[in-house]
Amino acid sequence: MIVLSVESSCDETSVSIIKDGINVLSNVVLSQIDIHKAYGGVVPEIASREHIKGITMVFEEALNIAKVKKNEIDLVAVTKGPGLIGSLLIGVNAAKAFAFSNDIDIVGVHHIAGHIYANALTKDLVFPLICLVVSGGHTELILMKEHYDFIKLGETMDDAVGEAYDKVARTVGLGYPGGPLVDKLAFTGEPNYKMPDISLGKTYDFSFSGIKSHVINLVHNIKQRNEEINVPDLCASFQEAVSEVLVTKSIRAIKEYDAKMFMIAGGVAANKGLRKKIDERIKNVEVIVPEFKYCTDNAAMIGVAGYYQYLKTKKTDNMELNGSSRINLV
Repeated sequence: MIVLSVESSCDETSVSIIKDGINVLSNVVLSQIDIHKAYGGVVPEIASREHIKGITMVFEEALNIAKVKKNEIDLVAVTKGPGLIGSLLIGVNAAKAFAFSNDIDIVGVHHIAGHIYANALTKDLVFPLICLVVSGGHTELILMKEHYDFIKLGETMDDAVGEAYDKVARTVGLGYPGGPLVDKLAFTGEPNYKMPDISLGKTYDFSFSGIKSHVINLVHNIKQRNEEINVPDLCASFQEAVSEVLVTKSIRAIKEYDAKMFMIAGGVAANKGLRKKIDERIKNVEVIVPEFKYCTDNAAMIGVAGYYQYLKTKKTDNMELNGSSRINLV
């Protein structure tokens, strides 16, 4: 089965061609990072306009690289949410137009399902498994007992972990996107700053607003005393506290549900500090992490998720398919 997939939930315009849920024939990603960098974050209206400007070119390039004809495509998969509504609508409408004009079935795919299934491009999934979803908008622990069966064990009660990373980066004067910069500096510092307990007891839920506020207040107080902030040490302290709670809860879930596999998903899955902590702490279970190029938003992950969604449900959407800024995975 050949799937053409589209992702436009935020500031990447991406189209991919996937064969049999594993072979990436093409995966074209047009990033807007340099455009939004001047504003310190993604500007929704600008993102929508850039999607409009690039979507046709990205479709054509993906088809050309894959050397696939339109009549060879069996299914169209597109991110239906969550995300920026203006951005989503560009991708959804482009995908519907392509599907309608070429008489191809279409399925709407949850953005987080895409991130989860990016791991299937690395290795066949083995169930039951635990997936830690970490991104700028989501932090969740997911149990899967079979393909396309998502059971939410816990989630963030406030800020997503990626959001907290970006806020810490802005607080200490780093650029955008801030998460990778905090991660990089953390490896040059020591965790010498005291951070609050963010474990929330024995639940599988998370909370990052407290540690984010702690860092903001800490930096403010240091400046008030005209003292120097050791930014690498602060980044190391923040990253150690955050990665520790993420990995500790993951280990507990692995044991409780007798998981045979553990994996991470989402943009923060590219975080080297988190990957190092996982490598050091998680033993006696197969661990897979997506390639760096599949951690951030891309259409290949949507194509894989759409493939398995269709195999599981045998259901397709009609031309009333629409984007939604808020939609639950479970």
